[in-house]
Amino acid sequence: MYLRLLHKALFLVLFITMIPGCGGLRFSQVAPDIGDFHPEKICIFPVRSGVYEEAANKADTFIADTVREQGYFVSVISPAKVTELAKSNDKLEKAITEYLAKLKKVHFSDPNISNYIGETCDVDAFLVVDVDFWNYTTQGDDKLAKVGFTMDLIEARTGKIVWNAKHYETKGYKWFEPDLVDFAEEVAEAMISRMPH
Repeated sequence: MYLRLLHKALFLVLFITMIPGCGGLRFSQVAPDIGDFHPEKICIFPVRSGVYEEAANKADTFIADTVREQGYFVSVISPAKVTELAKSNDKLEKAITEYLAKLKKVHFSDPNISNYIGETCDVDAFLVVDVDFWNYTTQGDDKLAKVGFTMDLIEARTGKIVWNAKHYETKGYKWFEPDLVDFAEEVAEAMISRMPH
């Protein structure tokens, strides 16, 4: 009798300690010296969709909407607005292109370029988003929808990457493919809700 109660109690403790791990991100890292960084104005660069071209404009829209809906920031400049600003300012366009190229190729957030972009766009931070998965796939006999992103939150003034996260989800189906946009919105919301602000 005593042993059975002990087993039940241990199971309950294990179950409760496992709950916080459920629903977390696959990877999320906040810079240790983030201090009291609380940006008020942010711009979201156009989503880098890689091989998943159909994701680009769709992801731009719902990621900007999700960031706005969180209510963390006084001002949110959407990817469409960033593109518009860059087209009307050659120096800014060149700076954004160079900055993102360095970030992607050597994972270097150039502080001088970052500071220039921040001052020109009048923002405290940038959100850089890459699409890692946006497709239907199979795993054995299972049919799956798979969506995933990498996100970097960068302090404009210093170029410091204050938060980096990677997350993807899969959803099984039998007959009808889940809508990837709806599914991607859920994944993006899960990530953005954990972004420092």
